[in-house]
Amino acid sequence: MEMENNKVTEEKEAEVLQKEETMEDYKAELEASYRQIKPGDIVTGTVIDVDETGVTVDFDYYAPGKIAADQMSDDPNFNILTDVQKGEEISATVVKTDDGAGNFVLSKKDATDELAWDKLEQMKEEKTVIHGMVGGIVNKGVIMYVEGIRGFIPSSKLELTYVEDTTPYLNKEIDAVIITVDKEQKRLVLSAKDVLIQKAIEEKNKKIEKIVVGTVVEGSVEQLMDYGAFVDIGDGISGLVHISQIADRRLTHPKQVLKVGDKVKVKITKIKDNKISLSIKEANEVINKEVEEDRFDYQEKGKAITGLGDLLKGIQLN
Repeated sequence: MEMENNKVTEEKEAEVLQKEETMEDYKAELEASYRQIKPGDIVTGTVIDVDETGVTVDFDYYAPGKIAADQMSDDPNFNILTDVQKGEEISATVVKTDDGAGNFVLSKKDATDELAWDKLEQMKEEKTVIHGMVGGIVNKGVIMYVEGIRGFIPSSKLELTYVEDTTPYLNKEIDAVIITVDKEQKRLVLSAKDVLIQKAIEEKNKKIEKIVVGTVVEGSVEQLMDYGAFVDIGDGISGLVHISQIADRRLTHPKQVLKVGDKVKVKITKIKDNKISLSIKEANEVINKEVEEDRFDYQEKGKAITGLGDLLKGIQLN
């Protein structure tokens, strides 16, 4: 009986000792985790609560992180209640490890500034089209925030032509690409013009795809160069008539027979890399051939008369 009691006592002591070791291990892990987190570190977690005052983030530590509303973004268009959702993943910089209530104090603005520049550089390299809202008007341009970073769009890069008055662009949504990223100088420059140019090129290429080689069309001479004439054939499409394809005789300059504004017939001879080659000479050949064919058809069907006998036939002389 005594042996059994001793055995039970030993088992209980072992169980208590095991529990103490487990708690010590757990406490050690907590302390180790706490020591790993220090001000300046960037942590990533999931949003578990959002209100007007700020955001609460769970980043898999024994205490959550708190981000005050004014530490979320510098973008004047940012709205914490609409732009942040529960379940969203957020990266933030640790400002303090304890706010007095056991929470970590975090700043998304600081993390954004640290992490965003590499992403902005990547977006620049990939020519990513960014859809955003103009958040401010400044001298000679406007401001648009990208990844929380203040970006500048010069007046010359807002439209296809220079914009004198940028006031109407405030709070306007536009598409832009990044053209300059300078992390050291904290300088980010964007261009909406580049996006518009690319869209115009794409629209033009779609129109060119519908053009049929061999077609004769009328166009207007819009520019004369030493090597030929550019002719507008309509719908914003232009092609080049090489100097050798303007006239049957040798020319030293297109201005010998053409001037800007002249209406000319041109044949579309080639389309390569969305560049159109035209020929006035070949257009004239096609037109002359059609005239000949029409005249021949008329003579055959209408039985044209040209001889003197035919002309006098049927005329009664007294």
